[in-house]
Amino acid sequence: MLSLFQRKRVPPAAGTPPTSAIETPKGSMRPESAASLLATPRRQKLLEHIWQRTSLSRRQFATLYLAPLERYAELVQQFPASENHHHAYPGGMLDHGLEIVAYALKLRQSYLLPAGVTPEAQAAQAEAWTAGTAYAALLHDIGKIAVDLHVEHADGSVWHPWHGPLRKPYRFRYRKEREYRLHSAATGLLYVRLLDRDIFDWLSGYPDLWAALLYVLAGQYEHAGTLGELVVQADQASVAQELGGDPSKALAAPKHALQRKLLDGLRYLLKGEFKLNQAGPADGWLTQDALWLVSKTVSDKLRAHLLSQGIDGIPANNTAVFNVLQDHGIVQPTPDGKAIWKATVTSDAGWSHAFTFLKLSPAMIWDAADRPAPFAGTVHIEQDEASPEVCPPPAAPATVTAEAATVDTTPVAVTSSIVPPDPLAGLLEMLGEPPAPHAPSSADTSAGTEPPAPLPHGAASAPADVPSIVSEVMTPPTIAPSGEHFIAWLRHAIHTRKLIINDAKALVHTVADTAYLVSPGVFQRYAQEHPMFAKQAKEAELADWQWVQKRFERLQLHRKQPNGLNIWTCEVAGPRKSRRLHGYLLMAPEVLFEATPANNPYLQLMESR
Repeated sequence: MLSLFQRKRVPPAAGTPPTSAIETPKGSMRPESAASLLATPRRQKLLEHIWQRTSLSRRQFATLYLAPLERYAELVQQFPASENHHHAYPGGMLDHGLEIVAYALKLRQSYLLPAGVTPEAQAAQAEAWTAGTAYAALLHDIGKIAVDLHVEHADGSVWHPWHGPLRKPYRFRYRKEREYRLHSAATGLLYVRLLDRDIFDWLSGYPDLWAALLYVLAGQYEHAGTLGELVVQADQASVAQELGGDPSKALAAPKHALQRKLLDGLRYLLKGEFKLNQAGPADGWLTQDALWLVSKTVSDKLRAHLLSQGIDGIPANNTAVFNVLQDHGIVQPTPDGKAIWKATVTSDAGWSHAFTFLKLSPAMIWDAADRPAPFAGTVHIEQDEASPEVCPPPAAPATVTAEAATVDTTPVAVTSSIVPPDPLAGLLEMLGEPPAPHAPSSADTSAGTEPPAPLPHGAASAPADVPSIVSEVMTPPTIAPSGEHFIAWLRHAIHTRKLIINDAKALVHTVADTAYLVSPGVFQRYAQEHPMFAKQAKEAELADWQWVQKRFERLQLHRKQPNGLNIWTCEVAGPRKSRRLHGYLLMAPEVLFEATPANNPYLQLMESR
């Protein structure tokens, strides 16, 4: 492998005019260099994430990763990743490619590959499997530019990607007659454009990896084992993130977690039970960009299916099911934050009916190759006339402690203090914090004798100089589960907007000039994200959230009522209804907030009698 790092980077072809000197006719796009395409802050952050997931020096990274990524950028230019679905904007294919490489490498860190060999053999093959994962993710959709797009130069001559990178102004359109699955078969036309023969020589020396990579590049994911699973999961995460969802929690959730049970149940029912895309009454309809499931019918069938499987902990009513599906990113919320959409379905045959729906990203349910054809009719979203301050339906009540027989976790009305989340921050949160910068590998014979190759456009030139991709406040706590860890997690989640305060579904509010923690919801959320201490909870004969709650109480950070009770009741006042919340009132808001927000006007603390 060392010979790969001793070769010099291939310069641009002699005689190629600089793109800045090319006149761009009206209606055409000017081709850009890889350095220019990759220079945006967003793409630089993704490149930094990719580097941090490897164990290579900058110089090694430039040969094994950056060079193929630059070739990819030059080849896909400003092409979108799809016409009307995900990343359907200029440059979307490049963004999608970088995202799935970054996420695939994050997932790869959880696996020891290849399976079934000695630890010594796994260590010896680790970097090859890491690089193979990146290549499989990067190349899985490259065939689209060969069969889905018609590209021509300004003079009318047709460009094909096997001609090499675009050097003259171009324009493109999607082929109307294109076949949906053909791009997987077309990948073989192009991957030699991105990976050179030395990389192929290196990878072919690992038979298990080589076979899995070839299966992925041929679109035969069912034969590609773990490598195929990594690419599929990374693709789903990138697609759902761009469409406004956050599938990473559900996809990465432990098998026993409630959200994973709900998602697996939906997949099972859609595979063999639900009626889909009918020209009359059905359980759901699939459009180009969304899966629309009839809310009550689907919830009833989903609950019945899970109960028939002997699965415990299923919510007792449909409203609770909707809340769980929305809280864990399985269904997408309406513009005003609700789980239920109103829409009218119209078939080509003239049948039409209005329904209430749950909206899902198709990538949550199907792999790209298994996705059914879209509905031939239309699904028209109805405008909701309701005020955005109306409280959504309450969640199912849950038992808490002897101090409060039942706990109402009714969401409360939105206040105007909410800041919309940054899409890039959401993506980086999905990717997670990269490992600490690593020292140059001992296998890099050039370390210490030649300066490492920099990333394009002034990125840091050495690992020690690389700033963290995520700011200090984005760094999650790493101490063992405890009351202190719960507070650290809660503070971090509020600062990163992973938990929104004073929102319709918030678990933390500002009441009486301090923080109010909704119980048991906030403890249940923590327990779902930290399943590793379920064993301790079981040994203590407690539910996992109760185990956390008791450790929080031991910290004595909360106010007690005059009668000695821990739990405070708040009345939630909305335009149409009033409900009650139960929770803990902190003595000092500084425990969670750097600057205490204004009190939620829809909550009023009720004193005990």
